[in-house]
Amino acid sequence: MNSIPTVIKNLLIINVLAFLAYIVLSYRGIDLNGMFGLHIFLASKFHLYQFVTYMFMHGGWTHLFFNMFALWMFGCVMERVWGPKKFLFYYIFCGIGAGLIQEIAQYFHLYQMLSGMSDMGIATLATTVWGDPSLSESLNGWTTVGASGAIYAILLAFGMTFPEERIFIFPLPVPIKAKWFVIGYAALELLMAFSSPGDNVAHVAHLGGMLFGFLLIRYWARHPDAAGRYGRGNGEQFFERLRNSWERRKSQDKPVNEKTDWDYNADKKATEEEIDRILDKIRKNGYASLSKEEKQRLFDSSNKK
Repeated sequence: MNSIPTVIKNLLIINVLAFLAYIVLSYRGIDLNGMFGLHIFLASKFHLYQFVTYMFMHGGWTHLFFNMFALWMFGCVMERVWGPKKFLFYYIFCGIGAGLIQEIAQYFHLYQMLSGMSDMGIATLATTVWGDPSLSESLNGWTTVGASGAIYAILLAFGMTFPEERIFIFPLPVPIKAKWFVIGYAALELLMAFSSPGDNVAHVAHLGGMLFGFLLIRYWARHPDAAGRYGRGNGEQFFERLRNSWERRKSQDKPVNEKTDWDYNADKKATEEEIDRILDKIRKNGYASLSKEEKQRLFDSSNKK
């Protein structure tokens, strides 16, 4: 546990403790999922705080395990790259975004159910439900729980940050690139959302988390100052130190006596072009895309005085 980043460690602990509390209190007739799960906003038990608390509730051991495993597997990498503040903001933001998309999807689903029984319009559905306490009470069973929306956003972030990184996914016999893994998962969720609407899995919420994650990452890319308010992770600091060291060395290097100025300048130009190419490769495809020789070359160049 000591090697797990701070935010990931606390998220794992909170989720496990919340699920244990749900199990224990259920024997006393207290339904924590009913209290802290996200209800459709037309239900009588809906509260705004549920947009946050639903992310820490789960429906079973399998649900909890796979979410926490994905959080640990991909979240540890992204927290080290972004730093704790930026990662936590991304996690909560995308979780709330997933909840909002789920609310919209449930609203339209309810409209489809009730439109066949009356002539109500989509805009008057809310007032109709709120005006009928028994109908509003019956919607309390429409509850969403789980961190899946935020987890899918983390998968997206990993795929966008390390698109060329190869990962093993059971039961596939060969590793696949992270970008294809993310695209495939999103396509599968979209297919399941339309083909299996009654399987009790919030496929739309998963897609909502990825959507909000994509929008936030794009916003940060276009507004670096906004992203910088959350601090920088070890990964960003590491690459910035490499760049700064390289720029300093390029400006301070002088010809040595063993070589003529012509030879020195030719070697220096070739080295600069090689390092610039490696740094450009990191910018486009991530550090993981470098070969072993390129990584060694980068470290060697940054350590020269």
